[in-house]
Amino acid sequence: MSEAAAAGREGRGRHALAGGRAGEPNRPATAASLIHAKLRDDIISMRRAPGEPIVEKEIVEAYGVSRTPVREALLRLANEKLVDIFPQSGTFVAHIPLRALPEAIVIRTSLEETAARLAAGRASRSQVIGLHAVIEKMRESEAAGDREAFHQADERFHAAVAEMAGYPGIWAVVQQVKVQVDRYRRLTLPQEGRMLRVIEEHTAIARAIEARDPVAAATLMNGHLSTLITDIGDIKDLNPDYFVDAPAPARGA
Repeated sequence: MSEAAAAGREGRGRHALAGGRAGEPNRPATAASLIHAKLRDDIISMRRAPGEPIVEKEIVEAYGVSRTPVREALLRLANEKLVDIFPQSGTFVAHIPLRALPEAIVIRTSLEETAARLAAGRASRSQVIGLHAVIEKMRESEAAGDREAFHQADERFHAAVAEMAGYPGIWAVVQQVKVQVDRYRRLTLPQEGRMLRVIEEHTAIARAIEARDPVAAATLMNGHLSTLITDIGDIKDLNPDYFVDAPAPARGA
């Protein structure tokens, strides 16, 4: 890790531990929860790459805590299959499990196809306007080459469709299912024309919802998400060191 990166992580860590969640002054998050949330975000966003070591001592120093909350956070991440812990070698960011991706994408597609169909029959005019505003944010992010902002706007689009459907819990379930998929999705964004294609597909979905055409909305959402399965092979070939097709081998055995 570079000195600049270490300093940035240290600053963010200590700032995060300075207080609890906004709006919950009497329920401050524990150190373990905050460290877990930060590491989890770094891993899912690919700021920490698959196979990268996670040095416990560095986290202890960055957050100004004992080893206990750090170890608790790492154990939670291991249970989520986001890190691999090897007693003799250390802790590493887990590789993306190829075999888990198709099933997660199929589950997500099924849920969001239903959401799109329901949204087409229930969305208010103001909700449709808001959906188009999110797409405009995606256009601005693509033009600026800001992949992080693009991803966040992409997330807001899908969350909004679930909200419009009248079942925001659909998005909550999708978020649980798509953890590994999100890591893989981050690798698709640098593909030439990828972000523009996503914008076009989102625009078509929004127009179908606006036209109150549930069949078209559902079909378009299905096509939009199903391409994630067809692209797995190409993305793996471009990033072979980030994926694993079998359980991780023991290190230092």
